[in-house]
Amino acid sequence: MERLQERIISAKQALTAFKKLIIIEDPSDVERDACIQRFEFTFEACWKLGKQYLYDIEGIDVCSPKAVIRSCREVNILDEEEAILGLQMVNDRNLTVHTHNEELAIEIHSHLKQYYDLLELWIGRMESNLD
Repeated sequence: MERLQERIISAKQALTAFKKLIIIEDPSDVERDACIQRFEFTFEACWKLGKQYLYDIEGIDVCSPKAVIRSCREVNILDEEEAILGLQMVNDRNLTVHTHNEELAIEIHSHLKQYYDLLELWIGRMESNLD
């Protein structure tokens, strides 16, 4: 359970850092790229939190981000629509390595506010289930 608490703290810290850039209207290229990078590490912290939560609380051992999202849907942490958005988020995360492509970077950045909202909700639900 201690590891789960550490993961919650890490995910919340990453989310706070991500929020500082997600709120910038009409970002420069550098701000957009920094926001995408903060999305990457926030996503990593969140799916690993989900993995730990599923293992510690639900007794489910899964190893990939998509499996974690699907399992969170199965245990009602995420609803169907949120899980679909989560799977899209994984796909975009996997494409972030190609953000040197300007069009792709702009496209991914256009989804980040939705992803921020989903990540915040996901963390919040896992944390509130521990209380």
